[in-house]
Amino acid sequence: MDGATERGIDRRSLIRAGGVGALALAMGTGLGTPAQAKTERAPKRLRFNADGRFKIVQFNDTQDDHRTDRRTLELMGRVLDTEQPDLVVLVGDNINGGPRTTLEMKQALNNVIQQMESRQIPWAATFGNHDEDSTGRTGFDEAAQLDFFRGYRWNVNDKGARDITGTGNMSLLIDDSEGKAPAFNVWLLDSGRYAPDTIAGQDFAGYPDWDWLRGDQIGWYLEESAQLEKRQGRKVPGLMFLHIPLWEHRFMWWASVDSRTAADHQRAVQKHSIVGERNEDECPGPFNSGMFSAIQHRGDVKGVFCGHDHVNTYVGNYYGVLLGYGPGTGFGTYGLGGTDNHRLRGARVFTLDQNVDGVLVETHNVFAKDFGIDLTNNDQSVDPLPLPPGR
Repeated sequence: MDGATERGIDRRSLIRAGGVGALALAMGTGLGTPAQAKTERAPKRLRFNADGRFKIVQFNDTQDDHRTDRRTLELMGRVLDTEQPDLVVLVGDNINGGPRTTLEMKQALNNVIQQMESRQIPWAATFGNHDEDSTGRTGFDEAAQLDFFRGYRWNVNDKGARDITGTGNMSLLIDDSEGKAPAFNVWLLDSGRYAPDTIAGQDFAGYPDWDWLRGDQIGWYLEESAQLEKRQGRKVPGLMFLHIPLWEHRFMWWASVDSRTAADHQRAVQKHSIVGERNEDECPGPFNSGMFSAIQHRGDVKGVFCGHDHVNTYVGNYYGVLLGYGPGTGFGTYGLGGTDNHRLRGARVFTLDQNVDGVLVETHNVFAKDFGIDLTNNDQSVDPLPLPPGR
């Protein structure tokens, strides 16, 4: 962040929210045909464009069954056509617990996936707490879902790190515009599902019952980061995506661990340059994983972004690392409630520039309301899209 400031990019421009700015961008860009790629399959290595720029779109909590709300798909399509990203990241809770069969699970996932596939946009996914809610009936677990993802032409997930907790933990390197060396790294971590019933004979009554990043995942990140620095002779900046927030997301909002007053938050806004909304408590697991401390130690991750809490949209600078949310994308799951239920359905956008120190130039949200999408609080689910042959 310091390097970005030296080049004239201040923190507030770096973390501007969506809204009027996003609407102006959408109107200025137009909503034409999807971007046409030059090949029929995602490139083996992603690369910055000739102008040194690269754009990432984050969708999270699409969270529906095989009869997905049509507005979720419309929103995704409008965002993709307007922003023209070079990479899409699905940050967990890609489906809900509604599917009754493996076919229905595949259909639910395919509805979302086709928004990128039809536009030939590279995409990757990580998992949330709801992605295996149907697995008990279907047997289609996250490992099977990852294999399903990898069968699509434009998916860029790899098999994930072996012998550590979670499914599909990976780093995705993006080469510079000349293809000579990595300019940026995208870390995808599986933040798990739910806390176990007991540990050491003690239950979690009174504590949050979500999952958390485990020690072996933290160790994997530290080792991968150090090895990458050794190979490249420098630290490669990056973003980290995981579904369940860190405890530090909450600490940042209040500029405090224990106190949660309006005055605390006002101090936090000034200290951490916070923008965006917080409409529900953050829902991390019962233990602080230590990931933020590891990130501080390595100094390569410029931001950690999550989903999980659908109606939180904020982002701030927490001691040099951006911590933020992508707004919930799916219309088929909970929102604000009442007539305002769908007001914050949206996506987060990241603009990268390899010529800027730290590479991350800015991030902002775009919302369904910016595109004039129907926000009526009702069910507009539709029949599933056809699966590709062999899927």
